[in-house]
Amino acid sequence: MAYNWFLALTNLTSVIGLSAEAYRRTGKVAMDPAVCEQRVTPAFIRGKKGRQRITFVTAYDFPTAKLADEAGFDMVLVGDTLAEVVLGYETTLPVTFETMLHHTAAARRGIRRALLVADLPYGTYQASEEDAVRFALRFVKEGGAQAVKLEGGQKRVNLIRRIVDAEIPMVGHIGLTPQSVHRMGGYKVQGRLEADIEKLLQDAVALDKAGVFAMVLEGIPREVAKTVSEEVSTPTLGIGAGPDCDGQVMVLNDLLGLTFKRPAKFVRQYLHGASDMRTALAQFKADIESGAYPTDAESYHLPGDFRLKLPEILKSVKGRGNN
Repeated sequence: MAYNWFLALTNLTSVIGLSAEAYRRTGKVAMDPAVCEQRVTPAFIRGKKGRQRITFVTAYDFPTAKLADEAGFDMVLVGDTLAEVVLGYETTLPVTFETMLHHTAAARRGIRRALLVADLPYGTYQASEEDAVRFALRFVKEGGAQAVKLEGGQKRVNLIRRIVDAEIPMVGHIGLTPQSVHRMGGYKVQGRLEADIEKLLQDAVALDKAGVFAMVLEGIPREVAKTVSEEVSTPTLGIGAGPDCDGQVMVLNDLLGLTFKRPAKFVRQYLHGASDMRTALAQFKADIESGAYPTDAESYHLPGDFRLKLPEILKSVKGRGNN
């Protein structure tokens, strides 16, 4: 009975759904109620390849994860970019597993529909595969993650297979891999030379065969990303890789204008968050200093008859203090 009702709701909303033009007129984004009910799974993500673009964004706590989920994103990543955009480090390398676990658990509490992915931070899988599997298991058991992401191509194949064998869905990540910043000599676009392009294609095919359900392509030429996307059966998620990937991912703070570094070429800011927050904080400070905040309407009050008793209460307290 419930299943039939759900199908009826799906059909109804597809008929009477708000048009794109209506979205533009109202300035609002609405979600199909049927979509809200469907929990995103790795199989759902794989099924979107070649059919519908996949939406992916980072979040680092309860409020940002909740907002991303309510906006209808397919996937939410608690990324190791937490180190830079939340904790203030220069790179992603210093963030610890325990910190990532803490933020993953917070994000989990804000999500009902989206698929929650946790980033294995630097140092959790470079030393041993056994450690990596244990850390991945903790992300699922303690953090509530539904999938785990790590960086690297062919050299990570055995590790990916071991984690998948532990019943944990995996997301790959090739191209510009931030945890390799020292080896790369900085955050530089990858895949511009023939040998590098060949390696990227080999890495992508290796991840595809290893069993990842999605792979991030970061900081590579559009033409290379397009070729990779066409060569593998796994959905590709671009970040600085052009529009031909199967989906896109971006760091939340970048798109909200809440970073304090020069943004990368591919970043599109949808909000001037830092500027708006500065304005709000300056206004709040000014209102405190001028006495404009709080007003009487923003204050709590005693009932009128009880207010008259305050002098007696004060007198009684002072009297007890003198005894």
